[in-house]
Amino acid sequence: MAKLALITRDKKKADLVARYAKKRQALKEAGDYAALDKLPRSSSAVRIRKRCKLTGRPRGYMSKFGVCRNVFRQMASDGKIPGLTKASW
Repeated sequence: MAKLALITRDKKKADLVARYAKKRQALKEAGDYAALDKLPRSSSAVRIRKRCKLTGRPRGYMSKFGVCRNVFRQMASDGKIPGLTKASW
């Protein structure tokens, strides 16, 4: 499991992105790049790292389900994801 500090830091970044989204969009449309530089660095959407909702793992993230591949496989095997069955032939 990822450190709680990393998960918390990403949540703070997501809050900053949501807070400055309209202002950032307006400045981009106006072409005012000097004002964009003055906004907080973490208010840019590209600075958010998508993480697993259960473990916080940053790699192997499956955006459709919101979990990493390890948790996805375990949940699919346990039958916790509706409509998914393990393939066998």
